[in-house]
Amino acid sequence: MKHCIAALACAGLIAGASSALAEPLEVDIIGGEGTSIGTATLHDAPTGVLMRIEIGEDGLEPGWHGMHLHSVGDCSDVGTFKLSKGHINFDDQEHGLLNENGPDNADLPNIHADDDGAVSAELLTTLVSMTGDRGLLDEDGSALVIHANEDDHMTQPIGGAGGRVACGVIGG
Repeated sequence: MKHCIAALACAGLIAGASSALAEPLEVDIIGGEGTSIGTATLHDAPTGVLMRIEIGEDGLEPGWHGMHLHSVGDCSDVGTFKLSKGHINFDDQEHGLLNENGPDNADLPNIHADDDGAVSAELLTTLVSMTGDRGLLDEDGSALVIHANEDDHMTQPIGGAGGRVACGVIGG
């Protein structure tokens, strides 16, 4: 009987652990003219968030683009995307993956758009989670914002990444 109770308790822990990870969340990425240019699929990983970014042809200008997580899930001001507010920054750090006083929780690697404007990228950030204290899915959600230029991962406040050219609402 003791073994049966222990086995049931372990099964409950295993079931609880697997249900703690959310189903993948698909985020529609809209460009500066308000139309969908691609998707971001977010997976709640044990140590952060795994993201797959897929943007179709003519989605972005060819070249490198900075990408950050913003604190409010609102992309309704098409063309500027300022309603997404500033970077998520739970730890009050400076911007930049290469900054010794950073990174802030919003910092992500750059993505590269091919000559046809398409992007296929996958990355893991350990600086946030989908839910909880560092969760993207808080009461006002968050946003994935893509910038016009490459992020140098040092310059304050956004690494010289330029204007916001695409945005995807994460919850909110």
